[in-house]
Amino acid sequence: MKVSIAMRDRSCPLCGSMDQSRVLAEAKFDAERLDAFAFASRKLPEYMHHRMISCAVCDVVYASPLPTLESLIKAYEEAAFDTSRESCYASLTYRRFLPGIVKHLSDRVGAIDIGTGDGAFLDQLLAEGFSDVVGVEPSKAPIESAQDHIRPLIRCGPFELQPGDEARFRLVTCFQTLEHLYDPMEMCRNAYKILKNGGAVFLICHNRRSFSTKLLGTKSPIFDIEHLQLFSSKSARYMLEQAGFVSVKIKTVFNRYPLHYWVKLFPIPMNLKSAVISILKKTGVGYMLLSIPAGNIAVIGYKKG
Repeated sequence: MKVSIAMRDRSCPLCGSMDQSRVLAEAKFDAERLDAFAFASRKLPEYMHHRMISCAVCDVVYASPLPTLESLIKAYEEAAFDTSRESCYASLTYRRFLPGIVKHLSDRVGAIDIGTGDGAFLDQLLAEGFSDVVGVEPSKAPIESAQDHIRPLIRCGPFELQPGDEARFRLVTCFQTLEHLYDPMEMCRNAYKILKNGGAVFLICHNRRSFSTKLLGTKSPIFDIEHLQLFSSKSARYMLEQAGFVSVKIKTVFNRYPLHYWVKLFPIPMNLKSAVISILKKTGVGYMLLSIPAGNIAVIGYKKG
C-alpha cells in the first residue's frame, strides 16, 4: 500500500511564532518510499523527515510544511502494526513511573492512554489498580492485535473530547505520541479538561537535545517522517505550563528492549543491519535485554486540586 500525503505550512505549534529563520534540517523524503509501515510504531527507520524548524521562543523543533490533517488521519488509520512484543517492553518501562505519580493522587478511578497502540499499557494500569480505564488509538491494526480483554477498552480514532469525559479521569497518559500529533498543545489543553482536580498527566517524548541526538544528528531515529515536532525539556515544560499544569517534573527514561531492537534503530547500512539482526536472533544474543537512556524523557504535571 502506497501512502499519499498533501502538505501545508504552519507556525510554531506551541507558541505560534511565525519566525522560520532557524532551519534545523531541510526536508529529506521520497514519497514513493512511503508504505503501510511509514506511519507504524517502532518501525525500521527510513531516515526520512520533513523540513524542521527550531523555534527560538519555546525551543520546540517542528515540521513546516507538514501533511494536512486529512492526510494524516488516513495514513494512521491504515498503518500496519507488527511490534506487540516491543509494545509490552515499553509498557513495563513506563509502569515504573506510576508509583511516584500515584502517591500524589487521591484515587485511581479513571485513566486514559492516548495513542495506546495495542493497549499494552492499559494492562499495566489495570494491574496497578486503576478502574474506568480507556485507550485511544487511530490505527486499526494495533487494536486488532490487542488482547481480548483489552480490545473493548480502546476507542478507534484520533483523540477528541467525548461527552462525559470532562473531569472524568484521574490520570492521562500519552507515550511517544506527542511528536505525531497535528496539534500537541490542543491535546494538552484537552487533557487538562478531562482530568479531575488533582489529577496527573504523564507523557513520554523524545528529547531532541539528548546526547544520542547530538551524536547522531539527523541520522537519529527521532528524525522521522511521522514526527511533526520534537521536544526538549524546556519546550515540554513550556507546553504543559501553558496548558495550565503545575508542579511539572522532567525525568530521564531508561528504555529496556532486546539487543536486536537497539540494532534495528542504529544508523548502519540496511544490508549489514539485516545480517547482524539475523545473527543476533539465531544465536539468542539478540534477545538479551538492555536498559539504555536512549534520549527519551518523562514529563509529569498536575491539575490544581
